[in-house]
Amino acid sequence: MKKYDIAIIGSGPGGYVSAIRASKSGKKVAIIEADFLGGTCLNRGCIPSKTLLRHAEVIENIKAAREWGIETGELTFSFAKMMERKNGVTQQLRNGIEFLMKKGKIDVLHGVGEVVSETIITVRSEQEEQTIEAEHIIIATGSTPVVPPIEGIDSIEYYTSDTIFDLQEIPDSIVIVGGGIIGVEFACIFASLGVDVKVIEMFDRIITTEDPEVSKHLAKELVAKGVKIYTSAQVTQFTNNSQKIMTTIKQANGELEKLSAEAVLLSVGRKPNTAAVEKLHLSMNKGFIDVNDYMQTNVPSIYAIGDVIGGYQLAHVSSAEGLIAAGHIAGEKQKIDYRTVPRCVYTNPEIASVGLSEQQLKEKGMQYKAETVNLSSNGKALASAESSGFVKLLADPKYGEILGATLVGPHVTEMIGEPAAFIHLEGTVDELATMIHAHPSVSESIYEAGASWLGKGIHN
Repeated sequence: MKKYDIAIIGSGPGGYVSAIRASKSGKKVAIIEADFLGGTCLNRGCIPSKTLLRHAEVIENIKAAREWGIETGELTFSFAKMMERKNGVTQQLRNGIEFLMKKGKIDVLHGVGEVVSETIITVRSEQEEQTIEAEHIIIATGSTPVVPPIEGIDSIEYYTSDTIFDLQEIPDSIVIVGGGIIGVEFACIFASLGVDVKVIEMFDRIITTEDPEVSKHLAKELVAKGVKIYTSAQVTQFTNNSQKIMTTIKQANGELEKLSAEAVLLSVGRKPNTAAVEKLHLSMNKGFIDVNDYMQTNVPSIYAIGDVIGGYQLAHVSSAEGLIAAGHIAGEKQKIDYRTVPRCVYTNPEIASVGLSEQQLKEKGMQYKAETVNLSSNGKALASAESSGFVKLLADPKYGEILGATLVGPHVTEMIGEPAAFIHLEGTVDELATMIHAHPSVSESIYEAGASWLGKGIHN
């Protein structure tokens, strides 16, 4: 039986990152993966969807360029080549992780891992079954899409965020069940491809995890792209009708409406993969593995990170948690400051936020002052024809400490690092307003929001 200092089940952004950190700490490490290296994010999530979103952005830019005097003729595209490029990007990054594993002398065991005791793991593949021993174990098994028990669901072919990339051709119409982050990102992709898109959301607005002002703004943008959004609506039944799928929805007023589409995408959330630890008596929290500040479970030798412990369920959070877990095993005592976690939605326009929202501040009874600056006066945004959006800054009225920020517009997922850094360093609006930002740049709007918060705004 092979023995390791640390064994990690799952090679997603939390698993492979913690493996590398552990290896660099001098530990003998094994990583167990039942599928491709990189996990859901790389193979069926973040990277494939962002690749297709980039394609969608280019298509929309080409269409808009006609109004700028740039004629390209009739726009055509090959979905097969788009998917081929997506696969190429995924494979290149997958190869990169494989190289990092070899560089770190990390053993990669292919198969399904199951923890049978506090230090013993069995690894089963089609070819063999082996048992290994590890002083410490990190569970990074991620999550899978939730399939709701809707009447008729078993009678239709549907897609989830894990299987939508298996599409062979573009459907002429699609119903997306769920208006969360995954749902709206795919709505943008399909709308740009000319698909008739309908989004069904049971709550009264889309992306309920974000500021209501953001939800309203994005809904307006999606509608302008031709997307039909049904809020406060619940799917009650699916039925097959010739070549179409009929989706019956119940509106808030109790009325039933039938929607016809060629395809259905379910994006109503994800559930943790806990099968690997079912033989253990781990403490759970609403179906997720319960951990302390160092990602340690109630069994001291076992840690858990990423989607399997709940929380944000974001790739970069999983990576951060993996570093904490590996560091703690190596003797460190660092904790995560979840206040500084960037939350990003890669729609067009993009959405990014960090820190506390207005709703959270109100719930906590905290005093704050908000300032919003629209991109309509930003030179770079106007020149780029991407002036739809705004920057909202939230800060403590007494000391000016920045408590939260929400950005909507072009490339804001790259810009969110600035307000995140201020929150991390307990920076103030005064300090933000003294920073010189490049001109012209969209990031100037962050400065403008700070200056306006102080009553010193130039363009607002």
